[in-house]
Amino acid sequence: MTDAAGLAALVPKLAGARVLVVGDVMLDRFVYGEVERISPEAPIPVLKIARESAMLGGAGNVVRNLEAIGAKVEIAAVVGDDAAGREVTQLIAALNGAVALLHAERDRRTTVKTRYVAGGQQLLRADFESSATVAAPDKLASAVVKAAANVGAVVISDYGKGVVTPALVQGIVAAAKGPVIVDPKGSDWSVYRGASLVTPNRRELAEASGMPTGTDAEIVAAARHMIAAAGVGAVLATRGAEGMSLVTAKDATHMAARAREVFDVSGAGDTVVAVVAAGLGTGIPVVDAAALANIAAGIVVGRSGTAVAYAEEIATAMREGGGSKLVGRAEALERVADWKRRGLRVGFANGCFDLIHPGHVSLLAQARAACDRLVVALNSDASVGRLKGKGRPVQDAAARAAVLGSLADVDLVVVFGDEPREADTPILLIEAIRPDVLVKGADYTEDKVVGADIVKSYGGKILLAELTPGQSTTATIARLAR
Repeated sequence: MTDAAGLAALVPKLAGARVLVVGDVMLDRFVYGEVERISPEAPIPVLKIARESAMLGGAGNVVRNLEAIGAKVEIAAVVGDDAAGREVTQLIAALNGAVALLHAERDRRTTVKTRYVAGGQQLLRADFESSATVAAPDKLASAVVKAAANVGAVVISDYGKGVVTPALVQGIVAAAKGPVIVDPKGSDWSVYRGASLVTPNRRELAEASGMPTGTDAEIVAAARHMIAAAGVGAVLATRGAEGMSLVTAKDATHMAARAREVFDVSGAGDTVVAVVAAGLGTGIPVVDAAALANIAAGIVVGRSGTAVAYAEEIATAMREGGGSKLVGRAEALERVADWKRRGLRVGFANGCFDLIHPGHVSLLAQARAACDRLVVALNSDASVGRLKGKGRPVQDAAARAAVLGSLADVDLVVVFGDEPREADTPILLIEAIRPDVLVKGADYTEDKVVGADIVKSYGGKILLAELTPGQSTTATIARLAR
């Protein structure tokens, strides 16, 4: 296996992947609220609903993960001719560069999984679904076979909802020019004969093989039994807190889990299959693709719900052994959404932070005390130059972000100021993040704080932090110039 630095260097290759995802697409809906009383009608909690959100699930979550690492992706699936099916179509269309090969069936119900959440914990999950076999399989198969011949890898995401059939799998295996990776369902793996790689979790491997999977040796024995019995190329078994095992007919590699905190394992299998497929589709050796997938899985299990791992996060985790506080906009929104799903209050502060001084440290400490997670929006180099004049910034954005990221009170750093509509203010980030607390120094009044009206409109708070006398970057630079 390639060392950590070498693996980090492979991450940019993932963006060159072209992957076809075939399988059961779903709509994951989340309903968030607070429980303050028990129902007088039955001994159950009453959820006072605050907000709702929806995202792609099932095979759609594989697509989300591929899009997060920059891969070009097509998804072939079947939805119902219903409101949920149309919402799935819209969510795929909103992804960057994803192509949908969706077939809507009049008598089919789109699978919707609704999770009711309070205090960061699920109270109930309600499923609407159909597991009927696709009504017009030839129409789907024709589109799938044509697409499979023109991509670097194919993912078959089988959730047992009627899309994945033996005939469809064999058509894909025959047509595909690249590897075929299967996220399996059920105990009969003969359906997947000819696939390059199957990615079960420990329980699924035990059920399919009828063998124990408690130890490394048992995992290897069960996986090799399935390789021989089902005619698949290799098995990548995910083992939760114990990591993953890659098993071929001749070799076995066991990888320890890389998660620093396990909050929610839902969707981690989708992350694994997405990263492995992108890696194999660009010629990365399977053991290295699996190692990258192991890192990505460690990232997503530390978040709530069906999360994704971004390419830069994976590379940073390889280089530094952990996540980075400096992130792009898309990743920032993903992390903030995760925090909100967990019931955490999000704070927001912004500034140039050219030379960090005690005044900055005090402001950030006051900000963090008012929230559970603090996002700091950092003016870009061009923005600082426009605001502060010639010779500024003294430190570039990467250096300023590194210093901010070293502070325990800061949870996330996002650079802004290069978007034409921003005009050197973080208004677009405030609109997107919707922080619970917006922080600025006490030399401002609320009516002068950018974004204050937006935050107050949905019940958020404005915090005017006390200033430390005699502390400013401009004054510090002036003293150095004497």
